[in-house]
Amino acid sequence: MPYWDDRAASMSNIRLYMPRGGWRTAVEEVPEDLDAVARKGASSEIGSILLNVLNATNVVVLTGTGSSFAASNAPGRPTPAGMGDVWTAVQQAVGMPEFNAVVATFGEARVAGNIEKLLTLCKLYLELHTGNFGDPEYNRMATFARRAEDAILHRVDFVDVDTRLDAHGALIQKIGRRGVRKPRAKLFTTNYDLCFEEAARRSRFVLIDGFSHHLDQTYDRTNFGLDVVRRDMGRDSPDYIQNVMQFYKLHGSLDWRRVGGEILRTRASEGTPVLIYPRSSKYQESFDAPYLDMLSAFQAALREPDTALLVSGFGFNDDHISSPIMSAVESNMSLRVVVCDPAFISSDRLDAGEYEIEGLQPPANRFLAGFKRLADSGDARVHLMNGRFQDVAVALPDLVGETDRERHVQRMRSLRDAAEGVA
Repeated sequence: MPYWDDRAASMSNIRLYMPRGGWRTAVEEVPEDLDAVARKGASSEIGSILLNVLNATNVVVLTGTGSSFAASNAPGRPTPAGMGDVWTAVQQAVGMPEFNAVVATFGEARVAGNIEKLLTLCKLYLELHTGNFGDPEYNRMATFARRAEDAILHRVDFVDVDTRLDAHGALIQKIGRRGVRKPRAKLFTTNYDLCFEEAARRSRFVLIDGFSHHLDQTYDRTNFGLDVVRRDMGRDSPDYIQNVMQFYKLHGSLDWRRVGGEILRTRASEGTPVLIYPRSSKYQESFDAPYLDMLSAFQAALREPDTALLVSGFGFNDDHISSPIMSAVESNMSLRVVVCDPAFISSDRLDAGEYEIEGLQPPANRFLAGFKRLADSGDARVHLMNGRFQDVAVALPDLVGETDRERHVQRMRSLRDAAEGVA
């Protein structure tokens, strides 16, 4: 998307949908005619909507691949991966002759350059021919599927200590600093990568993600019911600490491995990866542990009273996640939904710089089109914005300034950096 290339994160990039109208720019329009009246931008409305999200009793954030593209590495280092990047990675891993042969098995028209369709067809082939272990074609397809999954796992592993994670850090800090009297904010993501974990580590935020706090870190659904408190001497009641949030990875994670009957957090190669790979069986696979625990928590969170759902970086292409949202909108009158996505408006229209963009076709995605219809019908619970994950992260207001712990972490980091420089 040329319009977004190298564009710095800012609230000014966001456009707010005005029901039955157009997509209004956040910044004030300065007329060329000095006698004309300037038209106010939507920045105050955007700020108010996002402030209401943070002030809700229950805050739920859902994000996907779009948030990964807010991260960046130095030139020559791995980059965040989209579906096209994953397609290329699989080609390189298995070799073009073998890759083309597998595609030809199903027909290029059916695959259509889509890695999700290709892996879906491979899985269907293996299921239909289960038991044919001596068949060379079966073994060939099984080997291809295994190597493709390994290539995907390797390609999306791009986060290290030097990765820029400004947007992830900003989002975590702003939703994680909410008052401790309110329920912990809940962050859900479909991403495998470790962007949020690394951003939380740098800011010393605690993510309650279902894993134990002892070695080896082991997954147990009951761990989501735990919290972090401070127990000082002489105090009878616990003191809930700030900078804590619940974190759910709906499709698994790079550092989850199934070893025996347990799921461990490890970067070792033991066991098997715990991931839902891109294929049409995602819906069925989401009903296995631990994905079912995550999805159930998501559905339950959406049905809590006075809940605000902020969606950014998620394209509503996974029905097993999108459908529960629409169901909750229908059944929970107190649920507020804010969707921010850069796909509402084409780059050509954005480049024109209009104050309010009108006359657009309804979104092709049926869920996004449904939200637009709700907004047009006067449903004040639904707000649509055109923008990226990093723009929303910047636009979110800071309810609370830096905590004492965050300032302490920054001072200690500066002290260590200075000491290393002297050494």
